[in-house]
Amino acid sequence: MEKRQYGKTDMKVSILGFGGAEIGFEGVSAEQADKLLGSALDAGLNLIDTAECYATSEELIGKTIQRRRGDYYLFTKCGHASGFEQPDWDPAMLEASIDRSLKRLQTDYVDVVHLHSCSEELLRQGDVIDVLKRAKEKGKTRYIGYSGDHKAALYAVQCGVFDSLETSVNIADQEAITLTIPEAQRRGIGVVAKRPIANAAWKTGKKPESSYQHTYWDRLQTLGYDFLQGDLSESIGTALQFTLSVPGVNAAIVGTAKQDRWTENARLLEQHLLSKEHYEAIRAQWTAKMKEDWIGQG
Repeated sequence: MEKRQYGKTDMKVSILGFGGAEIGFEGVSAEQADKLLGSALDAGLNLIDTAECYATSEELIGKTIQRRRGDYYLFTKCGHASGFEQPDWDPAMLEASIDRSLKRLQTDYVDVVHLHSCSEELLRQGDVIDVLKRAKEKGKTRYIGYSGDHKAALYAVQCGVFDSLETSVNIADQEAITLTIPEAQRRGIGVVAKRPIANAAWKTGKKPESSYQHTYWDRLQTLGYDFLQGDLSESIGTALQFTLSVPGVNAAIVGTAKQDRWTENARLLEQHLLSKEHYEAIRAQWTAKMKEDWIGQG
C-alpha cells in the first residue's frame, strides 16, 4: 500500500489507517479484534488510531497486536475524562489519561497524542498544550497533535506547537480543504483525514437512523453527486479516493468491525486516486451548492 511522508516527522504512513472506534463501541471480542487488526497490518496498513473514550478500543489493541508494535505507528487522543472524577480537559486528568492509555495499549510510548477536539478558548489558555509538551519531553509520545475542525483547528495549526492534525474531510465535509489543510501543509504538519467516506451516509438510500450521520445525509441530498447512485462499493471507493486526492492529506482513517474489510479497502485503493478532472468536478459541485453553515464536523 502506498505510503506518504507524515509532515516533518520521521514517519511514512500508509494512506489508509485503522480507526479504532468501532472495535471499542461494537463489543468486539479480543479474538475478533486480533483477526481484524492482524488483517489490517497484513494488508499493508501501518497506522492505528484510537482514543481514550472509544470504550474498550485501547485495551483491545494492547491485548492483540502489541507483539507487532514495530509494524505500526500508534496514535491516540486525550481530553475526555472517560471514567476519571475530574472534568474534561483538567490538566491533571489529561496527564493521568495519557498514562492510562499507555497502560491499556501495553506500550511505553505512542507516536502521536492528539488533543481530542477541545475548543479554541482552551487551546489559547495553553494548559492543555503544556500537558502534551511534558508528555513529549518524558518520552510518552514522540509527537503531539490536535484532532478537530473549524476555527479551533485553524488556531491549532497556526500556533506553531503541533506536529499533527486530524480533521474531518470528505465529499460532504470540505471546509478543511481551504481553511486548515493548506496551512498545515505549508508548516510541515502531518494530516490525517477523519470520516473520509462521510460515514457512507447514503448506503441504504434512506436517512440513517443514527443522528450522527444526519448532517452528512442532509448535505448529500443537496449536493446530489451522480456517483452515489451506482454500485455501493464503487461509490465508497470514489469517496475514499476523493479524500486521499486532497493535497496535503497524508492518510485517511477508516473504522470497521467487519472481518476481511481491509482486503476490500486495499483493493479499492489499487485503482489509484481520482483524475484531476473528477476531483475538480466534485470540488466544483461542493462550491456551487454548499451553504455557509457547512463547517467541519467534529
